Amino acid sequence: MLESRFFSNLLPMKNLENKVAVITGAASGIGRGMAETFAAAGMRVVLSDVEEAALHSTAAELRDGGADVHAAPADVSVAEDVAALAASALQEYGAVHVVCNNAGVHTGSRPTWESTIDDWAWILGVNLMGVVHGIHTFLPVMIEQGEEAHIVNTASVAGLLTGGSLYGVTKSAVIALSETVHLELIDGGFKPRISVLCPGVVNTNIFNSQRNRPARFPDAGPFPSGWSVEAARRGFALGLSPRVVGEEVLQAIREERFYILTHPEYAGHIEHRMTQILHGENPTLLPLPGS
Repeated sequence: MLESRFFSNLLPMKNLENKVAVITGAASGIGRGMAETFAAAGMRVVLSDVEEAALHSTAAELRDGGADVHAAPADVSVAEDVAALAASALQEYGAVHVVCNNAGVHTGSRPTWESTIDDWAWILGVNLMGVVHGIHTFLPVMIEQGEEAHIVNTASVAGLLTGGSLYGVTKSAVIALSETVHLELIDGGFKPRISVLCPGVVNTNIFNSQRNRPARFPDAGPFPSGWSVEAARRGFALGLSPRVVGEEVLQAIREERFYILTHPEYAGHIEHRMTQILHGENPTLLPLPGS
């Protein structure tokens, strides 16, 4: 069994002080919001991101604020990178108690058939396989530790609504995967728990994901005419603060709550979809909040 060099097995999960969290996509956005929140709660935080300059800048800023953080770059779509991230976290802190599979990208909203196979490979690799790699790598370690532990998978309210293009497809899959793992953990009597985060509009840079698109996926589908990254960024700048999302995630971990829904204004849209499914009706869309 893995032994922690720094932590008592007697601390319950509700007391997160000195626990170790690993966060992917931690250099900005929701990942950074979780990192700030966890650090403020006295946790030790392993920050990971594919954007190395931003990662090390974020780590330095958190350290300047008194946080105990460790930075480890990783491309979550690559299984070997996630394995190396786990090894780095364990070498630095000796245990892992919270894992936030948060890294995500957006390839643009267009008719699905206009998206390229490279678009699919990139977004599935990060948004879905990144979560798969995180679960596959970290959950056995967390089970073997024999302590309370928690996984948080970042999906989206897009995964609960009709439509959503490639992004919505990946987020629907993350929700289904998380539900499956939840049942497996409960049925197996294992200590770790899991949550799925389904935020609405948050002040992040998700619509500027192209900055991190790997060279191995060069064939990008066309963006819709009139679509502007700057316009999308301005819209999302009015969204919920990532730090507020981080606080909601922390509370859900303490409560062992599975669904983390940050935007109650989408409840009617989720209900609309579920009602249509139960009634066997063809899908239709309701106007989105604020539109």
